[in-house]
Amino acid sequence: MQNLKVIYEDNHIIVVEKIPNVPSQGDKTDDISMLDIIKQYLKQKYNKPGNVYLGLVHRLDRPVGGVMVFAKTSKAAARLSEEVRSHEIKKEYLVIVDGKMEIQKGVLEDYLLKNGKNNISRVVKENTKNAKYAKLEYETLYYEEDIDLSVLKVLLHTGRHHQIRVQFASRNHSICGDQKYGTRGRGKQIALWAYKLTINHPITKESMSFISIPEKVGSWIILKQLQEELLR
Repeated sequence: MQNLKVIYEDNHIIVVEKIPNVPSQGDKTDDISMLDIIKQYLKQKYNKPGNVYLGLVHRLDRPVGGVMVFAKTSKAAARLSEEVRSHEIKKEYLVIVDGKMEIQKGVLEDYLLKNGKNNISRVVKENTKNAKYAKLEYETLYYEEDIDLSVLKVLLHTGRHHQIRVQFASRNHSICGDQKYGTRGRGKQIALWAYKLTINHPITKESMSFISIPEKVGSWIILKQLQEELLR
């Protein structure tokens, strides 16, 4: 079993750090998924016979790492899924992009169209058939002039296909290491991380926030100056 970092666990939910390049759930590659890894962990920890229930309530793109919540009961899964649908769950990301943002803090709004054949989305005009509205907020945390990279904190308002990647790439600020939408190909690991997740506990209704910060290797070395700020 791959090493699993458990951030929080109770009888209803389990919050973990998703491993980069591991799919959230099984796909056509048949590679082991986070769902598989957590089920295996629960089966071993609690010595459970047969199948283990685990509800997937949201996803992260395969190359992206960071914090995810899974439901351990069907009631918790239903309530968390409703939070996702009603945008009550707050998802914040860390991202390293090429260049310096002209506006240090702002909102990006676009209409995105997904091409199912090549699994790529692009920004299109508002009245384009099947296009979906996408909105995010961003704040520049740090700009490294020597290497012309910016560290941003991003708050998602909508959860569209490859949304963060597409919206920044369309403005010539592609994400460092993004093999699909990148322009300068710095490294092979995307510098996009789900760093903070805030939910209402499905049973107690308590507001809970969970944080995961990437190891400072590769592009993430740039985070060395920001550790304390990010943990707030």
